[in-house]
Amino acid sequence: MTVVYFDSPVSDDERRRKLFGGDLFVYSPTPASKALVAFAREMAEAAFAPHFPPDAQHHLAGSAYVDVLATLKPAFINHPRSKELVRDILVELGVEPEQTYFDVPRLRTMTSDYLNAGLTLQFHTHRDTWFSAPMSQLNYWMPIYDVEEANVMAFHPPYFDAAVRNSSRDYDYARWVAYGRTSAAQQVDVETRKQPELEEEISREPDIRVITPPGGILIFSGAQLHTTVPNTSGRTRFSIDFRVVNRRDVEDRVGAPNVDSECTGTTLGDFLRTTDLAQLPAELIS
Repeated sequence: MTVVYFDSPVSDDERRRKLFGGDLFVYSPTPASKALVAFAREMAEAAFAPHFPPDAQHHLAGSAYVDVLATLKPAFINHPRSKELVRDILVELGVEPEQTYFDVPRLRTMTSDYLNAGLTLQFHTHRDTWFSAPMSQLNYWMPIYDVEEANVMAFHPPYFDAAVRNSSRDYDYARWVAYGRTSAAQQVDVETRKQPELEEEISREPDIRVITPPGGILIFSGAQLHTTVPNTSGRTRFSIDFRVVNRRDVEDRVGAPNVDSECTGTTLGDFLRTTDLAQLPAELIS
């Protein structure tokens, strides 16, 4: 059974325990999440001007569209304001700042029947843990503009604790950082980078799709099997996501069950402490 908790007042310790068991948490927009969405909109609307970002795909050639994203996405990811607002969101949601680490917030764009590679890649069914995420990782996701059931994520609850055949055995995070991530902007029409994927058919229904207003926050385990819904809405989905771990969970190896992830390496070196942006200790990452 998967439970969806809405604006739950439980503590962060209890929330993490439930998330590691496969539940989902949804929160109304907070002051900091609204501010992060406003900041992302400001950057996106300046980058795509004079076009409204969700509609810009109808006005730009593919290469021109990717050129905009190649500048916009790293600018948002690396801007100090983005990290400040993520820290504020986490504090608003009751985490222990000294124990909580996050990675940089990503600006995601899922176009509608247009591009599907590199900077616009719509991920196939996967768990983040197939991509070297720790089993203690929690994902925070929020839409920047309005979304609908035709352009969000679909979760597949029956598979949370059930293994599926996949190619994560071939994924090495260090190799991806060195070669895969850096070539994203060169993937315009066809995705050529090898990434973990299903190797068997699954039952895709029933699924769970969460619709929130812009700035609403969805939290789920990195072990959740989920799919980017094929975007048939006619508009590009703009969203923000970032990942979070609690240091005690990492130290104690607390997290969701690993039912089928066989990748190499770890993303733990990417996480920054909420209080001062320090990394986790090297020996703990090792």
